[in-house]
Amino acid sequence: MQEQIPRAAPPSRLATLLEIRAPLDWASLLFRAPQLASAPKGDGRPVMLIPGYGTDEASMRPLGRYLEYLGYDVYDWAQGRNRGDVENDIRRVGKRAQEIHDARDGEPVTLIGWSLGGVSAREAARLFEPYVREVITLGTPIIGGPKYTSVANRFAESAQLDLDAFEREVHERNSVGIRQPVTSIYSKADGIVGWQASIDTYNKQAKNIQVNSSHFGLGANGKVWQLIANLLANEAAA
Repeated sequence: MQEQIPRAAPPSRLATLLEIRAPLDWASLLFRAPQLASAPKGDGRPVMLIPGYGTDEASMRPLGRYLEYLGYDVYDWAQGRNRGDVENDIRRVGKRAQEIHDARDGEPVTLIGWSLGGVSAREAARLFEPYVREVITLGTPIIGGPKYTSVANRFAESAQLDLDAFEREVHERNSVGIRQPVTSIYSKADGIVGWQASIDTYNKQAKNIQVNSSHFGLGANGKVWQLIANLLANEAAA
């Protein structure tokens, strides 16, 4: 009997409209500045940041600078704008992780992906396992591909995609599992990706952590940065 696909739903129209709150999420960095400044220091490990659909390395540069401040060695994904070419992006992320791994005498890379960038991070961890240490995703559609996003129909039309068939394909991939530590940070206020779709029920070791943030604010949210700092520190101590 085939395992049932986890249930999910797209975000409400109200949640999508409330994405205009993103600047408030960015402002949370100021309110949490004391906690962020006193976060656990890093151990110099390599961390690669992977942007969401339609954005490039600049969108994750503030997070990267913060992680550098903590003491991590931060790399961008070196591909420019994320144009949604997921299959090729997975290979590129995996190969870049391999290059960093080899250049650092076999040290695996932590991948942090925002939205669609998290899909590439998760799949690269599965397909290029020796080179990836752990994965952290922010508002990533783990279930259903684009089906439970606010742009599902538009994406399906432009890509001539059967959303139901693609959901089954994504489910089959997810069912293979990921061996590394994996964390999904999600928000029930996400107006782009339905929050249920960001819950990882496939991997027993997966952590699913809820925050209060818009989708566009996740990568520059003080609470999210604090969580990432603590996750990296705890994994280093394990």
